[in-house]
Order: sequence, then C-alpha cells, then structure tokens
Amino acid sequence: MKTSLAKRVIAVAAAGLISASAAAQEQASSLDELLNMVRQSKIAESKEHKQREAEFRRQKANQQALLTKAENTRASEEARSERLETKYQEQEVMVQQKRKQLDERMGSLSELFGHMTSTAGDLRANMDGSLVSAQYPGRTEFLDQLIDKMNSQTKLPTIDEIERLWFELQREVVESGKIVKFNATVSKPNGEQAEQEVVRVGNFNLVSDGKYLEMTDGNKLAELVRQPSGEYLSMAADLQSATSGFTAFGVDPTGPTGGSYLKAMINSPSIVERWHQGDIVGYIISAVGVFAMLLAIFRLIVLSGVSAKVSSQLRSSTPNTNNPLGRVLSVAEENKGVDGETLELKMEEAVLKERPAIESGLNLLKIISMVAPLLGLLGTVTGMIITFQAITIFGAGDPKAMAGGISSALVTTVLGLIVAIPTVLMHTVVNGRAKRILHILEEQSAGIVAENAERK
Repeated sequence: MKTSLAKRVIAVAAAGLISASAAAQEQASSLDELLNMVRQSKIAESKEHKQREAEFRRQKANQQALLTKAENTRASEEARSERLETKYQEQEVMVQQKRKQLDERMGSLSELFGHMTSTAGDLRANMDGSLVSAQYPGRTEFLDQLIDKMNSQTKLPTIDEIERLWFELQREVVESGKIVKFNATVSKPNGEQAEQEVVRVGNFNLVSDGKYLEMTDGNKLAELVRQPSGEYLSMAADLQSATSGFTAFGVDPTGPTGGSYLKAMINSPSIVERWHQGDIVGYIISAVGVFAMLLAIFRLIVLSGVSAKVSSQLRSSTPNTNNPLGRVLSVAEENKGVDGETLELKMEEAVLKERPAIESGLNLLKIISMVAPLLGLLGTVTGMIITFQAITIFGAGDPKAMAGGISSALVTTVLGLIVAIPTVLMHTVVNGRAKRILHILEEQSAGIVAENAERK
C-alpha cells in the first residue's frame, strides 16, 4: 500500500514539474531565468508533497480508529443476539406450556367454540341477505366481533355474547314469520330518497306505497325499476293499508334468495316489447299481416253481399243485372233462338267474365300465407347472425345474454306464423264463399243449356 502511494506521489510531482517547465518555457526570456523558475517550482512541489503525506498519515490513523470501533460494535451485537436467541427459546418453551395448560383447562369448550364459530358464520351469511336486516341493520357487526374473538387464542367470549348469539338466531326465525311495518329510507328510480313506511312480509318481500322494494348492498332499500302487473300492486297497497284480518298478496317464494322469481317475472318483456324485438323484419311481417286481414275481411263482406244477391236471384224468375247470376241469365235470355252449342259457349263466356271479380284477392291471400313464414325465417336467421357476432366479440360467459339474443331472433318466426295461420284460415273461408257462387253460376248455366237442348 505504501509503495503504490509513493508511486502516485512521484507521478503527480513529475507531472507538476513537466507542466511547470512547459509554462516556464513559454514565459522565460533566457536559460538562466528558466533554470531559476524550475528550481523554485521544485521547492513549492516538495512542500505540497509533504502536506499530502501528513494528510494521508492522519487519515490512516482515523481509519484504524473507525475499524476498531466497528469491531467492538459487532462483538456487542453478536453478544446481544445470543442473549435474545436464548430468551426466545425460553419463551417458546413457556408458550408451549401455556398452550398445553390452556387446552387442558378448555377441555370440551374448544369443541363448543368451534360449533359456535360455525353457527355464527352461517348466521352472518343469512343475515347479509335477509330482509329482516332492513328493519334491524348492523346485526352482523356483533357477529364479526364474536367470530374474531373465538378464533383468537388470547380472548374468550363472555356469557352475554353467547346468549346474544342464541337470541339473534331465535329473532331471525321469529321475524321471518311476521308481517310488520317500519319506517325506512327508500331510494326512488329517479335517484331521490324518501323516508316512508315499509311493510315487510316475513323474509320474502318488502313493499311501500303500493310498490315492491329490493334490498341492495348495505341493507339499503330501493324501489324496483320495473314493477309487476297492476293486480299485484293493488294487493300491495291493500296490504299496507290493512290493520287486521287476511289480505290477498302476491308473495315471491324466492325472496330469501334474492327475489329471483319476482325479478324474472317483471323483467319478462310484454307483448309490445317482444313485437319491437322483431325489428324491421317484424314490422314488415306485421304490416303484411294487417293488409292480409283487411283484404280477407273486405273480400268476405263483398262475397257475402254477392252471395245474398245470387240467392235472391235464384228465387226470382226475372234476371237482374246487379248480381253475377242475373247477368248470366240475361245472356241466356238474349240468345234463346241459337243452337245448343252456341248457347253453351255464350254461357261459358258469361261465367268466365264473372270469375275474376269473384276470385279477386284469393291468390294474394294465398301468397301472403306462404311468404309470411319465410319472412319470419329471414328475421330469425339475421337475428342469429347478430347474436353469434356478439358472442364472438364478448364471449359466451353470460348465458342470459345469449338466450336473450336467441329469444329476440325467434320473435320474427312467431310473427310469421301468427300472420300465416289466420291468413290461411281466412283464405279458406273466402275461397269457399267464392267457389259457392261460381258453383251456382256453372250449375245454372249448365241447366239452361240442357233445357235448350231438350226443346230442340
């Protein structure tokens, strides 16, 4: 170490000498002056080197003192560590003895506390979703403290706490069979909050002001955004206004598990909402169905009037041109003197002229009855494509969303069948009425031709 330090000092001195000589060469005007300047530089550098050596010696002595101090501190800490380890081992043995002593004194109480912990945990889970907690909030805080105390090895529950656990169990059972009224803060669908009277039907339903309520997180009450039909709401209002006796009320049996049945019932779309789910294809099918019904009714009314006139003409011997049969008979009257073949052709021509007006609209009704299911199938296919695209993007993690998309897609098929079935029935009725009229015309024309042939 000393050798390397000396080398560094010599190197620094040499560098200083060289730099001083260079500076002197730049400023000296003669060789004697340069030699004098070099001599003075050596004297100054020698003094500086001595100061540095003295500083190095002081620092070396200081480092030695620090090293000695550090070694003393390490020895002291090692001794302290040995004392603490010995004390820890002694205390570990003492803790084991105390635990053994605690287990011996606890005896059967350990099993009792285990059952109590399990019972308190189950009761806490029931209270978190119980509608009784809306009337008695904060019951689970006591159970949390009791469970923590029974799981601790330094604390034991008191007799009062054990009795309160038994009391809470009994109160939950008793309150589940009561219909009571109490005041609470209710959140409206628009975000407003109001203090109002609430009726609790056991552990099944909560109603207030004729509306069904739900209990959200934190035992807070809120009106259901969608309510059941008016019949159930009137029952809820009657129950709240009743003071005694029996009152009809729509109870949700799944209330303790979250009221899933009530939510499913009120969230089921209405007929109008399902119709809107058909989207543009559903609207087209509906428009076609309305047109088919109007056309069928119109043709049925027209043919009923024509049938009545034809029936009247059958009872009359004088042809009347206000009905098809009268016009056909008029043709027979105008061609009495012709031969049988000519009269037959004239009569067939008269019947053919009446046929288009009588059968008007029948083909259109038939086409609509066949096209409506195809339109429904088109809507279903397009709806399924949209549903599968959504599944591709968002995945199939939510079966309800996937089922809702498939249900919406099938609405158009239902609409197509709803249009097709009555259209087929109306076509059958209208077609039967038209065929009856045409049958009378053909029968009468054939009879006239036969009578003419007999006279010949």
